[in-house]
Amino acid sequence: MTDRKTFKKRVRDRMTRTGESYTTARRHVLSAGAPPRLPFVLPGYPAAGGGVHHPSALLSRVLKHAGTDCSEAMCAGLGGGIGFMYAIFEYTAATTVTVVTQHHPDPFIPAALKRARVPHHLMEFRSARRAMGYLTERLRNGTPAICWVDRHRLPWHPGIPFGDPYPVAVIGRDGDDLLVDDECVTPLRLPMTDFAAAWEPGGRRRCQILTVAGPPEGAPDVDGALATTAAHLTGPVLGHAFDVNFGVSGMRKLAAELGDLTTRKGWLRRFPGDLFSPLARLHVCLEMEYGAPGATRPIYADFLDEIGRPEAASAYREAGAAWSALAARLLTLPGLDRFGELLEEFMTLQVTGGPAGRMAELAAETYTLRTELGEPERRELFTALAGLAEAALTLEKRAVTHMTG
Repeated sequence: MTDRKTFKKRVRDRMTRTGESYTTARRHVLSAGAPPRLPFVLPGYPAAGGGVHHPSALLSRVLKHAGTDCSEAMCAGLGGGIGFMYAIFEYTAATTVTVVTQHHPDPFIPAALKRARVPHHLMEFRSARRAMGYLTERLRNGTPAICWVDRHRLPWHPGIPFGDPYPVAVIGRDGDDLLVDDECVTPLRLPMTDFAAAWEPGGRRRCQILTVAGPPEGAPDVDGALATTAAHLTGPVLGHAFDVNFGVSGMRKLAAELGDLTTRKGWLRRFPGDLFSPLARLHVCLEMEYGAPGATRPIYADFLDEIGRPEAASAYREAGAAWSALAARLLTLPGLDRFGELLEEFMTLQVTGGPAGRMAELAAETYTLRTELGEPERRELFTALAGLAEAALTLEKRAVTHMTG
């Protein structure tokens, strides 16, 4: 208990000093003080793990090994930075909420490398066996490789496998074990057979492996990155009817459906019973998955500062704080308060390399949680959440004008 109180004090002290959200400050505190270097890691590879936005931090480390200094924030901005995609998918077994707050749907890391003008090779294989042979050759040549895997087939990401591509870097080999750079500040060991199982293609997905081939061939295309981000926040992304779910339009749709207390499109009627699953999913999407804390806005603000756009940076920090306020409000509800505690312990174990068995126990407990409210409380809740989403939307519309002005 004392250790937990001390840790939280360090997090809150950092929040006071930096203005970061709790989630962001926690990630920085957890990843501070990297452990000693492990043997079998490729020479010159920087400390593993850490960072705020997983794909950008991962790419920044791989680039550093190749001799290119590109900050996590710069990688995030060049990858397209922020976006917003909100949709509810109705299946026979369940109705799921998805919010993507990083730029979408372009593959993030390849887009960042293209705008950074860094030569690279992106290979695809129909079988994990052939892909593993290519990966082994890259490691033998001293080259780390970014691979997209089903993260829930990795022991430190317990959950139901579903093939969602998730990037990790393979940064060394010891016999039949690979050393993997993911969230943990220590490279993680995984038998090659287990990695191949996580990498195994399914459906249209193939084994993808990306390696950096040389230094940048010119200045980064910052203007192109800004233009793409702004265009996809304010206009069409795919060019068909689903575009209503993207950008400012998607934010407006989320706020409207949260506040809709009469039709079946509103959350009140769409989720008539236990509210835990949709509300927990909304929290995780705004603070953890498919982006970074604060709906990815704070790390994007760091990018804007780095390229000399302070007014836009300030506006996006405000928008990020508004999205974090919505996410934090969810953790005050019955069931979700316990969910917040589970997330706290889970992230600590994930970043510090805690036992996978305990992480699996924490993940399993989330399936037992429920959030059941009476009708008046449900109406009051969704009205409040809609108000928070509207406040974030107002700030977003102001921020994008600063970015394009």
